[in-house]
Amino acid sequence: MGGDNAPRMVIDGVEASLARFSDVRFLLFGDENRLKPLLDGRPKAKAASEVQHTSDVVTNEEKPGAALRGGRNSSMRLAIDAVGSGEADGVISAGNTGALMAMAKFVLKTLPGIDRPAIAAYYPTLRGESVMLDLGANVECDAENLVQFAVMGEVFARNVLGLDQPSIGILNVGAEGLKGNEAVKKAAATLQATPLPIKFYGFIEGDDIGAGTVDVVVTDGFTGNIALKTAEGTARLFGEFLKEALTASPISKLGAMLASRELRKFKRRVDPRRYNGAMFLGLNGICIKSHGGADAVGFANAIRVAVDLITNSFNENIKKDYAELSAAGPILKEAVAGA
Repeated sequence: MGGDNAPRMVIDGVEASLARFSDVRFLLFGDENRLKPLLDGRPKAKAASEVQHTSDVVTNEEKPGAALRGGRNSSMRLAIDAVGSGEADGVISAGNTGALMAMAKFVLKTLPGIDRPAIAAYYPTLRGESVMLDLGANVECDAENLVQFAVMGEVFARNVLGLDQPSIGILNVGAEGLKGNEAVKKAAATLQATPLPIKFYGFIEGDDIGAGTVDVVVTDGFTGNIALKTAEGTARLFGEFLKEALTASPISKLGAMLASRELRKFKRRVDPRRYNGAMFLGLNGICIKSHGGADAVGFANAIRVAVDLITNSFNENIKKDYAELSAAGPILKEAVAGA
């Protein structure tokens, strides 16, 4: 029931995803009076789905603490409970990010050594793909949180992007070592001194994100969320400018027709919907956050992310790799305290 265009885009996303994942089954938590009429018009989604009714929802304006206390029968909480009980393998929501994080952390718990789960997602760069975290779960972070994000992001990049030794950078207002607040300075000092087999690049700036300077971009949730949505907005703006230019005259229309194949490739490559679906790293369960403004294509991609992570036992790999990395040296409280 969460998202700007819910529940229609959720049902449409389920329908679209079944073209690729025909054996996946869905538990839909929400108001059956709204869900069932939509399912009647989408036969594939209807055949693959079970509706579990609840009229309670978490609104976008609801504070995480209030949602956690009063939303025990909400669609979001019941979906997370299904993962916690083993009834479902993963949960996807386009709803209130703070409430989703609070509920998921409460129900699923965190991995050993992780204080705060982080939202991570991958995106296109000039060198391929990179992962960035946090993207909005933790507005305020200390150095210890940033170090934890770096370790989880490194594991994510190895397991999901298939990189042997991903490079890590901390997003800052400059690449120089003296710039930035105390949190980023301490985190950088810790990562530079850690005995862990981590390839730490150092500080990076905003233009390094799209350039693919590093494979893992580490930042706090406030900065990360702004960077992500700025990039999405810029991509849409550029797309509109390009569309205007290619339809401005008969000559430009002819040129667009001749280059139509390449233009479709370009559009697909920069389409933010292809990268919708961020994972809460650090939880004992698969939890995917879809963009609140996602359409059916975007939500179907969030489903793809969940299915890929589940079928590849990603969370088990995270647990194993993080435990091995943590055992290699003091990287958390003790390391930050001494930085």
